[in-house]
Amino acid sequence: MNKIREFDLNIEKVLENWSVSDAIREIISNAIDEQILTSSKEIEIYQDEYKNWHIRDYGRGIKYIHFTQNENEEKLQNPNLIGKFGVGLKDSLATFYRHNIKIKIISKFGIITLGKSRKHGFDDIATLHAYIEENINRDFVGTDFVISNCSFNDIDQAKQMFLKFQNLKKFETTSYGEIYDNNQTSYIYINGLRVAEEENFLFSYNITSINDSIRKALNRERTNVGRSAYSGRVKQILLESKNQDIIQKLCDNLQDFNNGTMKDELAWKDVCAYAVKMLSNNSNVVFETPRNIGNLTPLQKEILDDSNKKIIYIPQKVYDNIENEKNDLGNYIPTFTTITKEYTDQFKYNFVQYDELTIKEKQIFDYTSKILGFFKLGSFEDKVFISETIKPNQFGIDDSNGCWDSNEGKIIIKRNQLKSLENYAGTLIHELLHARYGCNDITREFENKLTQCIGFLVSCILLKK
Repeated sequence: MNKIREFDLNIEKVLENWSVSDAIREIISNAIDEQILTSSKEIEIYQDEYKNWHIRDYGRGIKYIHFTQNENEEKLQNPNLIGKFGVGLKDSLATFYRHNIKIKIISKFGIITLGKSRKHGFDDIATLHAYIEENINRDFVGTDFVISNCSFNDIDQAKQMFLKFQNLKKFETTSYGEIYDNNQTSYIYINGLRVAEEENFLFSYNITSINDSIRKALNRERTNVGRSAYSGRVKQILLESKNQDIIQKLCDNLQDFNNGTMKDELAWKDVCAYAVKMLSNNSNVVFETPRNIGNLTPLQKEILDDSNKKIIYIPQKVYDNIENEKNDLGNYIPTFTTITKEYTDQFKYNFVQYDELTIKEKQIFDYTSKILGFFKLGSFEDKVFISETIKPNQFGIDDSNGCWDSNEGKIIIKRNQLKSLENYAGTLIHELLHARYGCNDITREFENKLTQCIGFLVSCILLKK
């Protein structure tokens, strides 16, 4: 008869909230890790003819010495493993014992069972011990955890914690992790072990590159890791994605912003901006905020109607981030501002030659050199032109009376301003300030220049200069 040795597990603190499925989860985790470390064949989880459940790996075989480790250095140095804490195995054994679940651990190094014995040196204290019996089958491969008295539900709940048993569609693998489709509920996995549930995520994620934030959040229980720990990695996974199915799903969901059903990933500014950029590459869309849509000018509405672009509403913070940015095709991401600018850049003036003016219009236009002379800006005299039409300004307003077109290098006055010297002179001076100083309408700089101009002209009149 084989001699049975006793080994005190020295479990100081029992995780009272662990269920049987939590303990089984830990055994499965260790089995998967051993499979990865040894490149052995897939683990097996099955029920035998005696209704006992088996969790079997084909690695190197467990030793009683594994019960002494607090942290397994081999696991800590391997980034692809699930478990990091050696205490997890002892936690599971204590949980099994507390729930009257019988276990037997078989490897070539021994057959281990559990029971309580007197603590060495303390006869009045009984602690949980491992009873180790020699295995006469020295050719036994791997480790077989045999679990009695547990239910199918316990096993199934434990398996639900692992990505490999979920049969989820994988969209893409990035350097930070993997993106999966979800089945109604999204989950966050770390190296294949589920650590969190997300009710309003578009995808499920398996993080394979663990940073300090995640490492600190991985407690002994492995579950209910807070979003703040893994959100950064999920963002990086998405921003590295080039998969068209993922991009399409992001873009489709982006269109739900205005009805309040947008998923949480798109609430992240950088992810939302990425979806906007991707959508603009090959879609006839224009992006705008709900607040701005009510402030469209008649011209912008007309441009939008003519373009047949679909309006996609986005948050203001994202709009601010993508305004004046270009997509992968080198084009500006379309907003009402950019499509208006494209329209104005393509605008064609209907110039009127001097000989085409009426006698009264010529008389008024002939004051141009004298008006410019007030400001000693005679060099602009050959840059003043009359047109039947005026390019809209940067705000999409097309009722302007004149403009300084820096691309054309011309001060252009609308012909209807030649109806009176007052109108013509006022518009000419207004546009002359734009040409001279390069400042835009509705700016403090332009208001200051306009104020100086008014003061100068009034002083000329009063002092009869």
